Amino acid sequence: MTDSGMPTARLGTDGPEVGAQGLGCMGMSFGYGPSDAEASRATLERALELGVTLYDTADAYGAGENERFLAPFFKAHREEVVVATKFALSIPPDDPTRRIVRNDAPYIREAVEASLRRLDLDVIDLYYMHRRDVNVPIEETVGVMADLVREGKVKHLGLSEVTGEELRAARTVHPIAAVQSEWSLFSRDIEAGVVPAARELGVALVPYSPLGRGFLTGSFANAEQDLADGDFRRQQPRFTGDNAAANAALLAPVRSVAEAHGASLGQIALAWVHQRAQVHGLPVIPIPGTRKPTRVAENTAATRIVLTDDELSSLEPIAEKVAGDRYADMTFTSAGRE
Repeated sequence: MTDSGMPTARLGTDGPEVGAQGLGCMGMSFGYGPSDAEASRATLERALELGVTLYDTADAYGAGENERFLAPFFKAHREEVVVATKFALSIPPDDPTRRIVRNDAPYIREAVEASLRRLDLDVIDLYYMHRRDVNVPIEETVGVMADLVREGKVKHLGLSEVTGEELRAARTVHPIAAVQSEWSLFSRDIEAGVVPAARELGVALVPYSPLGRGFLTGSFANAEQDLADGDFRRQQPRFTGDNAAANAALLAPVRSVAEAHGASLGQIALAWVHQRAQVHGLPVIPIPGTRKPTRVAENTAATRIVLTDDELSSLEPIAEKVAGDRYADMTFTSAGRE
């Protein structure tokens, strides 16, 4: 049973209507250090109660372990949830720490079958190309993905970290329901090309890391001191050394707005992302990740916060002052190819 108080938005012109905030599930089994499976399962159930219906995973998260972990929840609530997963980050068997981007037809077909098995599903609701291999024409990749739709293995198509022009080229082959990219008070590069193209083509934006991978919650300031050894953020430019200290200082206006609303910093950061829908005139469905039921309740409450024009103005300068790129290697992001 979901909470009808959650606003909804549509994935593309012909895609499903989903809760206006989704749930990023990667951290439940990958990327952010040790996790508690029982707490993660409780988080999934609580999210559904609160009106969250879009659940996001990928085959590369824990080499398929994240998909396997989520499968029982999806099976129990199949008619209530929209399942999104991704392909493209191939993991070499001899080096599980590496990722090789592949967009070729044989790999896509192998990947979709593997995801269907791990998820224990007959069809994937939203299937993303996780990253772009520039050596394969995007029209060719989307052509293979379109075949999966015709074969009944996938319902809707998505792309992640593509440029505006790549999105336009993809759309000539098949409708695209959603584009996923990082978008937050700390990361706004997609507003130059990707967002206008998505608006023009009727494509929804699904921002990942809308909380700046947790930095915008104000819960830590130095990755090397505050994060577990297995947490991949310890290697990210924005979380280390002088960059971390400089970025922590940027939270002052977020803190002021949060105090005015009696809200947390994270709620203000999420409210800002949600209001991008009105600012840019397209569906925006952020997918903050969490492993705690209390945190998912906090996050979804942000859909009810409306920031004033003055508050939005106070937050506007933050992104241009952020120290460090969002990845150590920006090659495979849309910003790295714009």
